[in-house]
Amino acid sequence: MADERLARWGASRGPSPRLEEPALPSARPAPRPARPPGRRPGVRRFRSAAALLIVAALVATSGSTLSTAPSGPGWASPGLVGGAGWPLVGVPLSPAEGPGAAYLPDSSVVRLANGQIRLVPSGTETPATVPPGDPQVAAAVRSDNSWLAHGTVPGSELRLGSAYQHHRSAEEYGDMAKRALLDLRLLTRPNGASLASWYGAWRYSWPRDSAFAAAAFTVTEHPAEARRVLRFLARVQHEDGLWAARYNADGTAVVDGRPPQLDSLGWVLWASWFYTARAPSPRDLPELWPMVQRAADHLAHSLDTEGLPPPSSDYWERDHRREQDPRRPTLGVVGPVLAGLRAAAAVADGYGVRGKAAQWRAAAHRLSDAVARQFTPYGYPRSPVRGGRMDTSVTFLAPPFAPLDPGVSGAVATAARKQALPNGGVLPGERWSGNKLVAWTPETALFALNAAASGRPDEALGRLDWLTEHRTTLGALPEKIGERGQPAGVAPLGWTASLVLLTLSALERPLPVLPVDNSPPPQARRPGWRP
Repeated sequence: MADERLARWGASRGPSPRLEEPALPSARPAPRPARPPGRRPGVRRFRSAAALLIVAALVATSGSTLSTAPSGPGWASPGLVGGAGWPLVGVPLSPAEGPGAAYLPDSSVVRLANGQIRLVPSGTETPATVPPGDPQVAAAVRSDNSWLAHGTVPGSELRLGSAYQHHRSAEEYGDMAKRALLDLRLLTRPNGASLASWYGAWRYSWPRDSAFAAAAFTVTEHPAEARRVLRFLARVQHEDGLWAARYNADGTAVVDGRPPQLDSLGWVLWASWFYTARAPSPRDLPELWPMVQRAADHLAHSLDTEGLPPPSSDYWERDHRREQDPRRPTLGVVGPVLAGLRAAAAVADGYGVRGKAAQWRAAAHRLSDAVARQFTPYGYPRSPVRGGRMDTSVTFLAPPFAPLDPGVSGAVATAARKQALPNGGVLPGERWSGNKLVAWTPETALFALNAAASGRPDEALGRLDWLTEHRTTLGALPEKIGERGQPAGVAPLGWTASLVLLTLSALERPLPVLPVDNSPPPQARRPGWRP
């Protein structure tokens, strides 16, 4: 997630749209430099203690955001201003200009409180303030309206009968979806790099977030944008199938000590299958199959004798050595890897590559068996230990990422209850060591997506209501919500926007769910095997 990205990577300016507990060390600490001559250990300890006191003060004054610099306009912006033309450019609106401002209908053009219009003129990257009658205004609004019209806006046609009168209207859900789509469009660069958000510490592309952006573009019938994101991922993938933890907007890997994160492979494979399940012809993306093959081969070969992938950081982006069971991967890794292997097998079936399909399906069965042995007995906690703590990653074993399973559904309900906050949102996990009063919107949206895909529309709508109510004044979805209901993180956050679009789509018509072959090859079937 995002502001704890700042905590870990403050020195090198790089966090992530992920869940990170405050003041976490880098997953791969840099070697300690030699002590300069004349510097005494006592002085160093004093300076370290002083630094910790400063950090503590920042936490106390900024709520949940831990940063190396005070929060400024960039972090508090209510949303992005856009314009017409190509490439699309988004610029944060100043918080001082937020009160009384509003987007012109179905666009990223902003009418300020004084009636003037703020937009980014075509061919520039600098916002301009123009009178309402300026021709650029009509052109920019027409461009956004046309793009929305060429796809679908989930939620706007929800059939909410009398049983759902206590929820928001379809018009309000549609408004949230339009804003999420337009924001996701602004966050996706011409080269396909889908940024977590627009601001310094979030202005990077994580393969994990990008996968969900591709799925959101797919489900809303914007295949050109989905292809751009998937092509970007194919271009930056390593030959061994891995991706760096994150990338700059130009596609270069960010070198800050973070090792590759295995869950990203699973999510990209899932998004690739999702695209093929909805695309008229997946062969219009020739880069897709080589990317899938490299990633799936890497995951299949990574499984150990127990059938588990190696430990790795996941969407929390925390050093795996800090987990309850540092020897084994978290459910945040296992769930996406399982979905990814199943997805790769399904993609291989579609391409007629039976050998690879069988190989990856057998690997998925081994991993599924390992989940049944290692996680199921403890109720699917984050780490496979007795008394293991629950977190949102239990939803990765449930619809739409896996078929409905009563035991997993029960665990999802348990996690949601243990992570619930009085403000209506959820914490990232049970006994969260970060700010315990701040709710995270991606986790709330993941529970909503699971409810929508599992046939619990009332629960899904309830969580969507909360997300609708806690948008910024411009309607953008922020990363976090504070104790009093105010946005407490950057806005918009691409991951949350993608999850909201998928959730609304799931309420209108079922999302494709990965098939699970219950008849694994003989060599993959072992005592205790479960699908």
